[in-house]
Amino acid sequence: MQSQSLLPGKGATRRDALALLAAGVWPTLPWAADDNNNVAGLLRAGACVVLLRHAATVPGIGDPPEFKLDDCRTQRNLSVAGQQDARRIGAWFRSSNLKPHAVLSSAWCRCKDTADLAFGTHAVWPALNSTFGDRSLMPDQSKLLRQAMTRIPERQFEVWVTHQVNISSLAEQSPAMGEAFVLDRQGKLLARTTFA
Repeated sequence: MQSQSLLPGKGATRRDALALLAAGVWPTLPWAADDNNNVAGLLRAGACVVLLRHAATVPGIGDPPEFKLDDCRTQRNLSVAGQQDARRIGAWFRSSNLKPHAVLSSAWCRCKDTADLAFGTHAVWPALNSTFGDRSLMPDQSKLLRQAMTRIPERQFEVWVTHQVNISSLAEQSPAMGEAFVLDRQGKLLARTTFA
């Protein structure tokens, strides 16, 4: 799957997209197929967050009934393919010479493992935890996430490894496992990619 980005029409160049971004003008247009150079350009410009859904897991929805947050053996974890995808995502960032200002993760093992395999580090942030089992938590968590976005500086970006429910709440679109949405400080969706 290719990256997708909001571009000002067919024939637009990377320079056109970056000029619009630098000017603070980003058009609301239909998604257009794009390559990862535009995603890299957005990240270099900074003032954005990469909302990364954890990589592919073993089959299932949610977690098993005996789920315990502090015991990875009780959770739905990354599959072998998911582990490979997380490493591939990290390789894309390294080959693009992009280093996140911070890598924050849900406390779920599949998110922490995605972060560690891709970036070699993470800090757990409860605001990124899954609300799949308790949707009443969603409004407060989304508010915290939106507030944190406003504080990401120019020329820096953060990676937040989290769950579909949280990303969908912020971006109003549903990501696949291992897919990322790039949002600006106002929460506007700028791009989506699998870093392929």
